[in-house]
Amino acid sequence: MKTLKICAALAAVFAAGQVQAQGAPIKIGVVTPLTGTYAGIGQQVKWGIDMAIKEINDKGGIMGRKVEAIYEDEEANPNVAVQKAEKLFQVSKVDFLTGTVNSGSTLAVGQVAERNQRLAATTVSFSDAITGDKCSPNVFRVNAKAGMQSAALVEWMVKEKPSPSVFYLGPDYEMGRSTVAAFKSAAEKRGAKSVGEVFAPLDNKDYSPFFGQIRAARPQVLYTSVAGNDTVRFMSQLAEFGLAKNLQIVGAAGTVTAQNMKAIGKAADGYVTGAAYSAELDNPANKKFVADFKAAWKADPDLYGVDSYGVMYFYKAAVEKAGSTDTDKLRTAMRGLEWQTPQGKKTMRAGDHQAIQDMYAVKVTGGKFQIIAKVPGEAAVGPDTCTRF
Repeated sequence: MKTLKICAALAAVFAAGQVQAQGAPIKIGVVTPLTGTYAGIGQQVKWGIDMAIKEINDKGGIMGRKVEAIYEDEEANPNVAVQKAEKLFQVSKVDFLTGTVNSGSTLAVGQVAERNQRLAATTVSFSDAITGDKCSPNVFRVNAKAGMQSAALVEWMVKEKPSPSVFYLGPDYEMGRSTVAAFKSAAEKRGAKSVGEVFAPLDNKDYSPFFGQIRAARPQVLYTSVAGNDTVRFMSQLAEFGLAKNLQIVGAAGTVTAQNMKAIGKAADGYVTGAAYSAELDNPANKKFVADFKAAWKADPDLYGVDSYGVMYFYKAAVEKAGSTDTDKLRTAMRGLEWQTPQGKKTMRAGDHQAIQDMYAVKVTGGKFQIIAKVPGEAAVGPDTCTRF
């Protein structure tokens, strides 16, 4: 009889533990730059995630569990990102990780996720390698990669300037070199002539030493993938030295954003990029998203804000499909998953964990992003080159 009572008591404790576990919050680790050159991008990441989590929690959470985000500042530094990711997995016991901006950070954090048997997703990083030759079974990308941006931008460029001469300037790290390589390859296949390339240090203060090379090359188009505060300095100095005249400036989606456009001022006008988002997208879901975002944060959303908002709904859809937050079950559920975002429907390609989405050529006019061309997602995404899984 005593044994039965002990067993019953243990069963009750176990059942209570199970209920507590089921009711415990789902923890989302966010490793993103909250200080430094890319702090503006990190701010959009945080705004997007916080807004989505509030919406999800207001509607009952995910499978009845509330969601909470735990933030760590990665400073756009891969070494720091690794330390912060390890802390989130080991100490905070997060269920899922997102937020990395620097492509080197995303690649490094992917290895941390594998070691900890957890999943991670980037909403920002552009490097094709993330879902290409350095793909990870534990890393997903919900945003457009560099090759997709290039496909949309090149399509517009060759129609406007057939067989153009192009000069390239990027930041000297993984993202900068991969975005330049992706655009250069796509442009040359469509008849563009490359007339030079240079790479500047991250957080560079003076771009004038590169201007002699640009003048000597006499390009029709200048492609750049600098970002954050670096863009403000670069484009302001281009205008100050008179290089922007008679030169079409194009670049990566993260070069001119809602966060740095005001600081760039008139020097941003005429800039064209390939992107998966513009706040001007004309559909009911985006109009509501933009209105809600402005009401919450007194600022316009950009591609980082919308994709960071969207990653939470990607995660929610996957957990509900899997019926679990278990890593293996969740990974299976994420592969091939379709979900709705303010941009429209996205599909997570199973073979390389790259989201497929429509792409646009977007031009800055009077301080606003205007869509000037569109490329369907299937045409923009390119082949699956991941061979690791």
